Amino acid sequence: MAFSFGSTTGTAANQATTGFSLGSFTPKTTASGFGFGTATTTATSTGFGGLFGNTQNKAFGFGSAFGTTGTNPGLNTTLSTGLGFGGFGTQPQQQQQQQSALGGGLFNQSVQNPNQQTQLINTASALSAPTLLGDERDAILAKWNQLQAFWGTGKGYFSNNIAPVEFSQENPFCRFKAVGFSCIPNNKDEDGLVELVFNKKEAEIRAQQQQLVESLHKILGGHQTLTVNVEGVKTMPDDQTEVIIYVVERSPNGTSRRVPATALNNHFEQANVKSNLQQLGVTLTIARTELSPAQIKQLLQNPPAGVEPVIWDQAKIDNPDPDRLIPVAMVGFKELLRRLKVQDQMTKQHQTRLDIISEDISELQKNQATTMAKIAQYKRKLMELSHRVLQVLIKQEVQRKSGFAIQAEEEQLRVQLDTIQSELNAPTQFKGRLNELMSQIRMQNHFGAVRSEEKYYVDGDLLREIKQHLKQQQEGLSHLIGIIKDDLEDIKLIEQGLSDNVHIRGGMFS
Repeated sequence: MAFSFGSTTGTAANQATTGFSLGSFTPKTTASGFGFGTATTTATSTGFGGLFGNTQNKAFGFGSAFGTTGTNPGLNTTLSTGLGFGGFGTQPQQQQQQQSALGGGLFNQSVQNPNQQTQLINTASALSAPTLLGDERDAILAKWNQLQAFWGTGKGYFSNNIAPVEFSQENPFCRFKAVGFSCIPNNKDEDGLVELVFNKKEAEIRAQQQQLVESLHKILGGHQTLTVNVEGVKTMPDDQTEVIIYVVERSPNGTSRRVPATALNNHFEQANVKSNLQQLGVTLTIARTELSPAQIKQLLQNPPAGVEPVIWDQAKIDNPDPDRLIPVAMVGFKELLRRLKVQDQMTKQHQTRLDIISEDISELQKNQATTMAKIAQYKRKLMELSHRVLQVLIKQEVQRKSGFAIQAEEEQLRVQLDTIQSELNAPTQFKGRLNELMSQIRMQNHFGAVRSEEKYYVDGDLLREIKQHLKQQQEGLSHLIGIIKDDLEDIKLIEQGLSDNVHIRGGMFS
């Protein structure tokens, strides 16, 4: 639909089917400017057919229409005859009152009555061709009525003999409308979940939760076979709190079941019970039940009151997840503000949950680091204990074999050990590598002051092996030095003997 403020001098029948031009209409266009056959017809090619068609839609809301139209004979007979608690029976009158209190029945769309047809004709007259003054001022009055209709408030005067039209935000011309998306309820009626909205803060509700459960049990008649349970408590905007409850009924044979949500909600909607709930601070009761496929289909096929079919069809196309979300009409700034507050509240709850999860992850990371350090410590301790056990086994085996001759297997093992030992002591293999490692260690110690942040850990067993090898090298060097000293003394003796012989021969020849 398109709305414009043009200067139209022709009749309304010349306008397009999907367009609506509000201009300076003359009084003569009153009779020919509107095409109203019946109030239940859809859009035709007449001037205002696209705006006033499909007027069967009355209201839109997620009130008790979510599954509250059915009956529950089992619960009705059980509670009314066995327990004397007839309030859980299905009462169509209470359902009708609940639907009217929560914004009208979602799926009870009735055909327009004559009063509604008259109201629609009067609205069109106030917007296009008022005859209040009988001169050119009526055109100005028509534009003023159009502004009020677009805004969704005020009164539209159009005739001296007929009362003015009340413009509300539900009128088809209100511009402040949008379509959002809400989650489709997935709770079954057998789950028995009923939502109670309290005009109190969450902290106050949680502090008095036990007293609240006892008060609700008294409101339900105080039967010993009934137990009130709280499913969850959640904060809502405007210092309100949502409390979800369910009631468990125990039978004499020991079995138990939940009271259906529709039956429990119908009992809460009774006049005397509702007054008791209001004294507790309850402002709204809603049965949390899922929508049947037929109800979802009917909702999607019939746009809410004041929402044009084109916008509704586009909303169905733009639905990001048709299996989980359903389009919802938002009329006026109050509804938009309410959804914004709910979204902000849910965002805060999600952020709080994320903060809790982040703290848990940080704690788990600390525990993981501590556990890894302990595992490394236990590994080193296990290695030390393994070496100690090996030493004990060696001593035990030596004592067991003492006094026996060396066997062939032991001789072969000794040869293998000698071979390994010779390979380890070879200067071109492991010995050279150890020397290289020792030089690198000295270099690291030399540059340790500069690079103090780098630390190395040498295993104790490896360190002992290195010390043993160095000790053997030192002993070998000491032995070699002793041999060299002995050889030097022998050389000195030889030189001294040679010099003595030379002197003796020189004396003989002289």
